[in-house]
Amino acid sequence: MRESTRKKLEGKGWAVGDAKDFLGLSPEEEAYIELRLKLADGLKARRKAHGVSQVALAQAMKSSQSRVAKMEAGDPTVSLDLLVKSLLTLGTSNRELAAMITRR
Repeated sequence: MRESTRKKLEGKGWAVGDAKDFLGLSPEEEAYIELRLKLADGLKARRKAHGVSQVALAQAMKSSQSRVAKMEAGDPTVSLDLLVKSLLTLGTSNRELAAMITRR
């Protein structure tokens, strides 16, 4: 959020913060959510970069298109195992996984 917008909101009595503040997350919970979102974003970007449809990825994983959509959306019902498995199915190397996790 831009600083000017933040100041305007605070000036009008609004509480301004991030998801961690709003949800009262511990540092561990925040890190876990960030990890899930980085993997989900990485999956979507990698799938698109390889020109693979959600349907084709689902077939390769013996899953469904709707499950792939949930993975890419960061749905909390999707396990980290499934996110990693889907990335590996797309040929992602350990180094590439590490780069996804460590990016800001």
